Amino acid sequence: MNITIDGLNIKYKTSGPGGRAKVAVVLQGWGTDMNMYDSVAAAINDRYRVIQLDLPGFGDSEEPPESWSVDEYCDFFCKFMQEKKVKKAVIIGHSYGGRMAIKMGARSAEGNLPFEISKIVLVDSAGVMPTRSAAQNFKVKRYKAFKKFLTSERIHALFPEVIDYWLSKQGSEDYKKASPVMKACLVKAVNEDLKDIMPSVKQETLLVWGSNDPDTPLSDANVMEDLIPNAALVTLEGAGHYSFLEQPVLFRSIIRSFLEADKPTRKRKSSGAKKPSEKSSKKKDEKGGEAS
Repeated sequence: MNITIDGLNIKYKTSGPGGRAKVAVVLQGWGTDMNMYDSVAAAINDRYRVIQLDLPGFGDSEEPPESWSVDEYCDFFCKFMQEKKVKKAVIIGHSYGGRMAIKMGARSAEGNLPFEISKIVLVDSAGVMPTRSAAQNFKVKRYKAFKKFLTSERIHALFPEVIDYWLSKQGSEDYKKASPVMKACLVKAVNEDLKDIMPSVKQETLLVWGSNDPDTPLSDANVMEDLIPNAALVTLEGAGHYSFLEQPVLFRSIIRSFLEADKPTRKRKSSGAKKPSEKSSKKKDEKGGEAS
């Protein structure tokens, strides 16, 4: 399905019951498309109406007109939720989507969110900036200085093809595959540390992490568990950054338990009133007697 928000064509899909069913929204990781999270949706869509979407610049959705920060992606998502008339939802965020979930959890504490977040699930989430050693800081500074030298107008003009090839090989795989606009979005994200706002996330929060995650290491999860007041961590041994795909059965069991998806549906209490067809045909007369 498609929806247009601020002139951008956005792809999304829903699964599960309609009506007044509880809603869960899956926020994707960087460089992925919404279909990667079908197994996450399938884990709970017997009890939840699950919304999956491609954020601007992800999957088949149009890119933002300029490089967006995480906050600007959150602003967009709030408009999406308003368009879909969602008033309350569980937010499930993987990697970059976890950044957004943390940001919006903190916003809700300030009353700056147009919908209510009932619970948060952070799966191999980003948000903790790694602490670099002195040697690593020196390496980064040296790289930036060398890049600045190579991209100067005079030097680049001498060896444009060689320099452009070298530049294309730098950075992570996500960075190398991204368009110029999305590269700038990624740079803004990875240079923002969210530790300061984590204590403002008051929602009950489940952290699901692969023990061998190379991109957002388990140490990041430990930091989040310490800083988010109502957080609990579950580690999937041997899994990496896509723990929900690598151990889908265990992931399904964990998330269903947290979201109480296995809890029996409460039956409405009987008011004691009979259905019209079951009511006695006898009527009370004004004196309390029975009239036929």
